[in-house]
Amino acid sequence: MVVAYHYMAFGSGVWGRPSAEAFPLAHLPASYGWLGVQLFFLISGFVICMSCWGKGVGQFAASRVTRLFPAYWFAVLAVALAVHLWPPDGETPEPSDVAVNLTMLQSPLGVDPVDGVYWTLWIELRFYLLFALVVRKGLTYGRAVAFCVVWAVAAAVARAVDNPVLDQVLMPEDCWFFIAGIAFYLMHRFRPNLVLWLLVAGSFVIAQHYLLIAQGRAEGHMGHRVPQWPTVALMAFFFLAVMAVALGWTRRLEWRGLTAAGALTYPLYLIHERLGWMVIEHHAGRLPRHVLLPALVLAMLLAAWLVHRLVERPLARALGSGLRRAVTDIRSG
Repeated sequence: MVVAYHYMAFGSGVWGRPSAEAFPLAHLPASYGWLGVQLFFLISGFVICMSCWGKGVGQFAASRVTRLFPAYWFAVLAVALAVHLWPPDGETPEPSDVAVNLTMLQSPLGVDPVDGVYWTLWIELRFYLLFALVVRKGLTYGRAVAFCVVWAVAAAVARAVDNPVLDQVLMPEDCWFFIAGIAFYLMHRFRPNLVLWLLVAGSFVIAQHYLLIAQGRAEGHMGHRVPQWPTVALMAFFFLAVMAVALGWTRRLEWRGLTAAGALTYPLYLIHERLGWMVIEHHAGRLPRHVLLPALVLAMLLAAWLVHRLVERPLARALGSGLRRAVTDIRSG
């Protein structure tokens, strides 16, 4: 979804004309691809709650570092190198900015990202930090529900008082997807009840309000307007899909292929935008769009697979081993 959005709807100008002219039909469905980010947040709430059950905060931190950073480090360096070798019309990142990007803290530090898609990672990191407070105490059903309720109320208060620090910590526009994901996992692990349904329903109602605001920002990036109702309809479909998993309606499905595809989504997300735009800029005048676009998508999928196999997996194993030893040393000290 996000790849289609950046290649066929985003107003980057890489095709030499507005996306609505370059893709008269495809640009409209692609214009809703930005919702893939919110879908990821929804799934993340489910998966993080599931993966943390029975684990300590040290194990949780180590697992998140090994999941996020290996592919990310490679992507930052690869994109920075490509931009320096084939400079675009815009500014190239300074080495000091690239170094800060490696920490994944460029957003709060006010440093320009090497690639625009990295903005979502700061949101994900903040969710991990907040959820670590529960994991540290020991994740239980009651604590998970209390976390969701307190986070929801605190996020609403943060928006009411208009405090930028509270906004940064509590994420009043994005927290609803994580909260709903956690509630869905609790339905899956235990059983549905009224409190969990209210958390999901309340999260959806508030999320759709902020999604329509986010759509306005997306339209500014795209350079064209699109109807609002598909945004709400798509998010409703995403909620229903995760609900189907939570309630066990998908148990008979074969997940092996989806698991393999899911392993590629993160490296694909990290490398597709700026590198893809550079390829389009260099070849848009030489190859027809109906040839260049599918070839580029296939090339990015292959690159994501190579990053996963040759970089992410081996580096994650080495990093995980070192972090586990460090956690043991810290506990014993």
